[in-house]
Amino acid sequence: MIVINFAHPLKDDQVFRLEELCGQAVTRVVAVATQFDHDQSYAGQVLELVDAVSLSADEWQTEQLVIVPPSLAAIACLVVAEIHGRAGYFVPIARLSPRPNTVPPLFDVVEVIDLSRQREAARTRRG
Repeated sequence: MIVINFAHPLKDDQVFRLEELCGQAVTRVVAVATQFDHDQSYAGQVLELVDAVSLSADEWQTEQLVIVPPSLAAIACLVVAEIHGRAGYFVPIARLSPRPNTVPPLFDVVEVIDLSRQREAARTRRG
């Protein structure tokens, strides 16, 4: 499984937790530096950001992927949309949560969210 990380660098325990939650080994972590110019359009910057992952068209469509999204909501939404277009499905995302009472802050991987399953469930709630 390839983890595409648009957030802070992952520590070994976080990668191990992703393996536990997904039931498979992480073969590669692709760390993508995420810095945006807020005076420019986000869409073009997201295109460059996802291009920086450097996966081939085949890899986007055949590899098992998990995303650690950037923390800014608008950028995260655009990243998910861009990757959906390349992969052909909603790639699962990892949710990190701050560990209580830690200075400096530490983050734990608390769940992997299956966006495709969420979408399918939501379709049953159409009016």
